Amino acid sequence: MAKDIGKVVEALYGENPPPIMMIGHSMGGAIAVHTAAANHVPSLLGLCVIDVVEGTAMDALNSMQNFLRGRPKTFKSVENAIEWSVKSGQIRNIESARVSMVGQVKKCEEPLSSPGVSKNISEGIIEEEEEEDEEEGESNHKRKKEDDQEIKKECLYTWRIELSKTEKYWEGWFKGLSSLFLSCSVPKLLLLAGVDRLDKDLTIGQMQGKFQMQVLPQCGHAVHEDAPEKVADALATFMVRHKFTEFKEGFPW
Repeated sequence: MAKDIGKVVEALYGENPPPIMMIGHSMGGAIAVHTAAANHVPSLLGLCVIDVVEGTAMDALNSMQNFLRGRPKTFKSVENAIEWSVKSGQIRNIESARVSMVGQVKKCEEPLSSPGVSKNISEGIIEEEEEEDEEEGESNHKRKKEDDQEIKKECLYTWRIELSKTEKYWEGWFKGLSSLFLSCSVPKLLLLAGVDRLDKDLTIGQMQGKFQMQVLPQCGHAVHEDAPEKVADALATFMVRHKFTEFKEGFPW
């Protein structure tokens, strides 16, 4: 995926891309670090990573499947998905949730949230029909059809991406991330929701002044969604400090 970033920049700008500052959140932050470390974007000026640290990310992977199993598989509407994201604490800013959740769900194309579930139910019914009499088999088939119709009415939206299927890649996204981040030669900004997220390598690196860090309290993991103004302010300050841009008089900070 890091190579893809370079290919996109090349497709957009050819051999002479403009100065670029790359910003990534969570897994996107990991991709941004790998992209910068591999120099896939030669015109890169700076790097900003939002709330992703190797140590805490690796620890969190152990409970990720439980988290995915615990969230709803379907939603009655996009508004219902937005409401869940805020009430569950995934996003703490309702206005941000109205933007970001829309792209995370899609309309159900099957009567069930997973085609495999429907198939398994069908196979189970066929096996029962072979073992039981024809009358009971017809009853099962009728009941399944009614259940499918009921689910189809209620299951209007589901997750666009089945994250559980990407489990084999999880470790590769974050392993060695801290040292890779510190090795990037461009100016670096790390935005965190809490200082407790720092691991040993980054704590040492921060004390040595290898990157700029800013903690935005009272935010969840989606820092840029929970406090967009504060994140924008931190980015603007960072860019002016490193002379990526100039302060504009009258611009609201």
